[in-house]
Amino acid sequence: MINVELFAGGGGSAVGMQKAGFRPILFYEIDSAACQTLTKNILSKTPTLEGKVIEHSVESVRWGFLANKVQVLSAGVPCQPFSLAGKHLAESDNRNLFPEVLRAARVLSPQAILIENVCGLLRESNQPYFEYIIIQLEYPSIRPRRGESWQSHKKRLLQHKQHSKIGREYNVVYALINAADFGVPQQRKRVFMFAIRSNFAAFKFPRATHCREVLLTAKLLTNDFHKIGIGSRKHSNQPRIPFASDLKPWVTVRDALKGLPDPAESEESAILNHWKLPGARVYPCHSGSIMDLPAKTIKAGVHGTPGGENTILDDKGNFRYFTLRELARLQTFPDNHLFFGNKTQITRQIGNAVPCRLATIFFKSIKKCLEDE
Repeated sequence: MINVELFAGGGGSAVGMQKAGFRPILFYEIDSAACQTLTKNILSKTPTLEGKVIEHSVESVRWGFLANKVQVLSAGVPCQPFSLAGKHLAESDNRNLFPEVLRAARVLSPQAILIENVCGLLRESNQPYFEYIIIQLEYPSIRPRRGESWQSHKKRLLQHKQHSKIGREYNVVYALINAADFGVPQQRKRVFMFAIRSNFAAFKFPRATHCREVLLTAKLLTNDFHKIGIGSRKHSNQPRIPFASDLKPWVTVRDALKGLPDPAESEESAILNHWKLPGARVYPCHSGSIMDLPAKTIKAGVHGTPGGENTILDDKGNFRYFTLRELARLQTFPDNHLFFGNKTQITRQIGNAVPCRLATIFFKSIKKCLEDE
């Protein structure tokens, strides 16, 4: 069987999918620079991906040729309609591509589905439409009629759920997840939805492995926090944290950037997408990430992010932009996964990605469901 990644971007979710054992993958992506990144990481001497890249708009794909041949359908649905920083048009936004993901699910009938989106999807004003997404995932075969409003379709789905003697087609669960709780060096909150075909074991969310309180308590145990190397073996003799001894401290920016050389002065002389990005400025409400905490949420915009999310205050007191490789480290991409395009395009690929480590954890949980049929 094959696996399908919609809106594949720079490949964060796909790297995690492959590490969990799902391969090959069909990558659907409309952005040419992202397609170049995916292709070159497939053809590399040290490939991070395996599969085929299809540079195509998902709206025009006829999925029938893959019906009942797909194991996992994964989609990081474009977030602009539901973003807290967007126009707040939600389902009315012409960039809302949830209908296309659900159309693919309806035709493909995959064994499992993973969907990721911004936490704005859970706002009270979006709750009715979010409920509509969930019930469609439960009963994808009940398709909307031509010209039917989503409200009318939702009503029919609810009636079917209430009166049908046949169980759900998919078991669906969802949660708002902070990536830092799973060892990602970044405070990144996103909504994850998991739909598993009902003839397989139900999905169980993996338990968080890392904890803010452990990190902060360790900070209180020393007067020289930046030197204790949170999480490193050489400091395993630090006092135990009694209230959360089975959890690890949040991974920090310092941990994530360990071992990286100083950034190159220019793109032309850089390796690993690691060169200085000039122009960072300090002004009110625009503070950067600090070394001894997880980073702020990495954003897709190069400049002008409102909270200074893609900037850092380093040990030398410099307020600067993270290099592209540093951003990739914070998204847990492997160093041999290289990005192609201009600075803006690469930042978009990295900022929109699902952190690879988090994706690996979730896809391993999906794999367990499918193996425990």
